Amino acid sequence: MAEEPLRVLYATPECAPLVKTGGLGDVSGTLPRALRRLGIDARVMLPAYRALAQFPKRDPEAPSLPPLAGLPAARIVPAMLADDLPGFLVQCPALYDRPGGPYQDGAGKEWEDNALRFAQLARAAAHLGRAGPGAWKADVVHCNDWQTGLAAAYLAFAPPPRAATLMTVHNLAFQGIFPATRFPGLGLPPQSFSIAGLEYYGQVSFMKAGLVYADAITTVSPTYAREIQSAPLGFGLEGVLRERRAALHGILNGIDTEAWNPATDRWIARRYDAATLEAKAANKAALQERAGLAREPGVPLAGVIGRLTTQKGIDLVLEAAEAMLALPMQLVILGSGDPALETALAQLARARAGRVSVTIGFDEPYAHLVEAGADLFLMPSRFEPCGITQMHSQRYGTLPLVHSTGGLADSVADGVTGFAFGQASAGALLGAVERAVAAYRNAELWRKLQLQAMARDFGWEASARRYAALYAQIMRPVSSG
Repeated sequence: MAEEPLRVLYATPECAPLVKTGGLGDVSGTLPRALRRLGIDARVMLPAYRALAQFPKRDPEAPSLPPLAGLPAARIVPAMLADDLPGFLVQCPALYDRPGGPYQDGAGKEWEDNALRFAQLARAAAHLGRAGPGAWKADVVHCNDWQTGLAAAYLAFAPPPRAATLMTVHNLAFQGIFPATRFPGLGLPPQSFSIAGLEYYGQVSFMKAGLVYADAITTVSPTYAREIQSAPLGFGLEGVLRERRAALHGILNGIDTEAWNPATDRWIARRYDAATLEAKAANKAALQERAGLAREPGVPLAGVIGRLTTQKGIDLVLEAAEAMLALPMQLVILGSGDPALETALAQLARARAGRVSVTIGFDEPYAHLVEAGADLFLMPSRFEPCGITQMHSQRYGTLPLVHSTGGLADSVADGVTGFAFGQASAGALLGAVERAVAAYRNAELWRKLQLQAMARDFGWEASARRYAALYAQIMRPVSSG
């Protein structure tokens, strides 16, 4: 009789393309698929947000959750989230059937009941991690960021047999910290509200709950796993992470190599690969035309895509901009974020028309054209747990220029597949840009760097296998308990 596949519940607050605010959504839409290709029965669990109204709302056989403390009743409805991605939606209209995004209302204000909204998601995940007859039960519950961290706590206090738990930290800067007055509504035992549990300076930390109670912890790059064990990138949890360092693993994220492939990309002006790299020039011309830049094929063009925040180093780009443009260089920026930075960038674009283009917002087809048409991709983040656009860039032969931190350090080799600088300052950024422009002027060297970058494999298979091995490792003591 064939052995049943390992069952993994991937609990997450977002999953691209259904619900996405950042990199977590991308990972949630790609890693479970990679796990399924390895023969793992991976299924994604999401809240039934109003934005997911296309999925069925009723299933008489769906598992139900009774009210618990401050949490209302809910149902766990199976759903095919995509053709190749089965999962579950947590139906609880009082918490999820509302306008706005997953975390904020239409005006950008955090939902006041986010503690209950994501405790409910975590409770539902823990429910499917309890052994029992009938419905699908997880062998491993894979928690993602603070929004699902409580699942590890719910299961830690559940009687065996229970699923093993793995907590992935995508960005430790966001920790899900709520007033202690929220604790009684979570339905956890009193002893969990302690310094050895989810108590954090008199408050409740959902992230800390996941770090303390999960059987294993992963972060999205090896360097970030080291960085978060000390200040400042531990954001107050470095002591907890050092205590659990034996259970902490850094696994570099992958990318969707089908969606981001210059040889098949439907959104670029001309498709190309490593053997037809000269076709990239047509994309640069198309990008310059769309962005309103001067048609200067010999001037290096640098792209920026992402959140316009100081964490992403956008203020460094602004500080170094005039010196970069004088090299000369062109600059295309696509993103949104801090209103003050948006305003400053718009002013720069007006002052330097023909050399600088700024588009506030996000446009997926345009992002693909920027990746294909730019020569350089700037990513001077002060910290970056993993990052994925620098991987997209290398796949497109667009050399990334990054601050050497987190996943940027793990995925960009200075002088081999891109350029890196060590200090988060405008001067260090400018120095790396000057090195990149010097390399650009050496056509033979530039082509060599492009080909080396395009040869990198950023697909999910290797990382998915590491997750599979970790699942098997943490299951053993749980299954025998």
